[in-house]
Amino acid sequence: MSCGKLFSGTVFRIALPVPTRGVYDYLPPSKNPSASPQAGLRCLVPFGKRQLVGVLVSVKQGSELAENRLKKVVECLDDQPLIDSSTLKLLQWASDYYHHPLGEVMLMAFPNLLRGNVAVPSSEQTLWSLTESGKSIDPETLKRAPKQVELLDRLRNSVDGVSEHALSEVEPNWRRAMKALQEKGLVESHQQQVSRLALTVDDDHQLKVATLNAEQQDAARNISDAFDEFKVFVLQGITGSGKTEVYLETIDRTIKAGRQALLLVPEINLTPQLSQRFQQRFPGKVAAMHSQLTDQQRLNVWLAAKEGELDIVIGTRSVVTAQLPRLGLIIVDEEHDSSLKQQEGFRYSARDLAVMRARYLNVPIVLGSATPSFESLLNVERGRYQKLTLHNRYGSAQLPKMHLVDMRKQSLLEGISMQLIETMQGQLINGNQVLLFINRRGYAPTLLCHDCGWVAKCKRCDSHMTLHQQRQELRCHHCGAVRKVETTCPDCKSPALIPLGEGTQRIETALKARFPEYEVIRIDRDTTKRKGSLEKMLDKIHQGGAKVLIGTQMLAKGHDFPNVTLVGILNVDQGLFSVDFHAMERTAQLIVQVAGRAGRADKPGQVLIQTHHPEHPLLQTLLTTGYEAFASEALKERELACLPPYSHMAMLRAEAVTASQPMAFLHQAATFCKSEE
Repeated sequence: MSCGKLFSGTVFRIALPVPTRGVYDYLPPSKNPSASPQAGLRCLVPFGKRQLVGVLVSVKQGSELAENRLKKVVECLDDQPLIDSSTLKLLQWASDYYHHPLGEVMLMAFPNLLRGNVAVPSSEQTLWSLTESGKSIDPETLKRAPKQVELLDRLRNSVDGVSEHALSEVEPNWRRAMKALQEKGLVESHQQQVSRLALTVDDDHQLKVATLNAEQQDAARNISDAFDEFKVFVLQGITGSGKTEVYLETIDRTIKAGRQALLLVPEINLTPQLSQRFQQRFPGKVAAMHSQLTDQQRLNVWLAAKEGELDIVIGTRSVVTAQLPRLGLIIVDEEHDSSLKQQEGFRYSARDLAVMRARYLNVPIVLGSATPSFESLLNVERGRYQKLTLHNRYGSAQLPKMHLVDMRKQSLLEGISMQLIETMQGQLINGNQVLLFINRRGYAPTLLCHDCGWVAKCKRCDSHMTLHQQRQELRCHHCGAVRKVETTCPDCKSPALIPLGEGTQRIETALKARFPEYEVIRIDRDTTKRKGSLEKMLDKIHQGGAKVLIGTQMLAKGHDFPNVTLVGILNVDQGLFSVDFHAMERTAQLIVQVAGRAGRADKPGQVLIQTHHPEHPLLQTLLTTGYEAFASEALKERELACLPPYSHMAMLRAEAVTASQPMAFLHQAATFCKSEE
C-alpha cells in the first residue's frame, strides 16, 4: 500500500532492462523540466543502489504511488527520441508475444554503445582555417613559437580548412598553439556536417543492371505495385533462379521513390557475395551491420541509417529494428533459416518481427527462399501471403541430377560410400571441384568405451560431447563446455576409447589420405574463427586452388561455386527419424540448399545423397516431385498430428548450476499446466 496522498502530477513511465514485468513511474528530471519529453528517449534513473538507462514509454498525469515513493529521473540522455513510434509499438508487441520484460526488449533495439550512459556522438566536426590576417601574416614574426608557425603552414595549404581529427593525427598537442593563434585573430573555427561512414565508390567495379527474365519482371512488378501498403510476398525460387536480381530491382525502385530498404540475411559471413553485389549496384548507399563490426562501427551504421545517410541496410537478425525514417521495403532472405531466430536472452524470430514491422509501417515485405518454411506456405494457402515463383535457373544453368546412394551392405571410408568415392575421382580428374556436406563439425560426434559402453557426456548439461581430434578436446556444442580427452574410461579404466560416428575433421583426414594429390579444404565454425579466414578460403575456392570442399551449413547457402559439379550429402538419415518434428522439414531444406551448389553456369551437376533408408516416403517425394510436393505431404502429417503450424506450442526452459533446482521447478510447472487443462 502507498503511504500518503497519491501523486497527481506529471510522471515518466520508463521501461528498464531488469527481469521484471511492467514499467516504472518516475518524477521528471530537475534539468530542463520545461522540455517536451517524448516516448523513445533514453533516461538515466536511480534503481535501488544503481543507476540504470531505460527508455521513456509514455508521459502521464498521476501515479498509483505517493509522491514520497517516487524518485526523480537523473537526466534525459537525448534531445530527440532515438526510436520512432512504430518501432516502440513493435517492441511492445514483441514483449507481450514472447513474454519477455519490456525494458530488455527495448534496449535490444539500440547499438551496444547507446545502451549505457553516453550521449549520441555529434555528426558535426570542427574545421580550422586562416582569417584574412592569418593569410597575410609574416611567419617570421612568430619564429619564437614554432608550433604556431607549423599550424599556420598546415592551414595555409588547405583551402577548405583542417579538421580536429586530422590535426590530432599529426600533432597530438596542437590545441594550446591553436588557441594562441585564435586569440591573435589569425585563425577561426566553424562547424560542418560530415558523413558518419567513409563509404567508398568504386566506379571500375560497379555492377551492371542485369536483364530480368519474364518471371523476375513479373515478381518485381507485383512487389513494386504494393508500395505504400502492407503485403507479404513469398518469393520462392529454385537455387540459382535469380532471387537476388529481383531484390536488386525492387530496391532500386524503392530508392527512386525516395524510400529506404532493409535486407535481413541469416548470417552475414555466409553471404559475402550478396553483400558485395549490393555494394557494387548501389555504391555509397548501402552498409552492412553485423557481429564482426566493432561497437563503434555498428553505432556509425545505425546512426547513418537513422539520419537518412543510407538508402539500404543489410544485416542479421538484430537489424530488424534498425531506424530507417523512410523505410519503404523489407526483404528477408532465406526466410526459413533457423539462424533468424535468437536462441538466448530475448528469444524472438526476426522474420516474424519483420512481418509485424512491415504491418505497422504499412509497407510490403518479401520473404525469399528456395524452400519456404511450412508456416509461410500455410499462410499462402490461407490467402494471407501472396506467392511469387521463379521456376527456372537464371541464364543457361541446368538443375543438378539427384540420386540416392543405398548405404546398406556397402564398404565405407569413414562414412563415405565407394560409389561416392569413385564419382569424386572422376570429377576431380576432369578438373572440377567436389563439395561434401556433413552437418556435424568436429572429428566424431562422441567418444565411446569399446569395453563397457561408456559415452562421453557433458557434465554441465548431460549432452553428448563432440571429439575434436586436433586439439585433443571434448566440446559440448549445446552449452559450450570444453574438457581434455580422457586417456582411459572413467568407469572401467580401459584405454579402449574409440570415436563413434563422423564429423567434418574426420572426413577431412580421410579424404586427404585418399586424394593426396588434391587440396582439401574444410569450412566450419572451427576453421573460420579468425577474422577474414572465411574470405581467404572462399577466394582459394573461386581461384580453383582447392578441389575438395568439406563443410557444414556454412557452405550450404549463399555461395556460387561455378566449378562444383558434384555434391555429396553424407548424413541425411539423422533428420529422417529425429524426435524433433521440425527435423524432416529442415533436412529437406538442407538437401535442396546444398544441392543448389552443384552445376552453376554452363557445367552440369549431380548430387549423391547417402542413406540407409532410400525407400523413405518423404525422401522419395522430395527427389521425385520436388520440395512443394514434399511440403504438402509433410503438412498433411502435421495437421493430422495437430502440430505447428496448425497449433501453437511453447517451451518452458530452466537453467541452473545443479540439476535439482530446474527439475523441481519444471515438475511444478507441469503439475500447474495439467491442473489448468
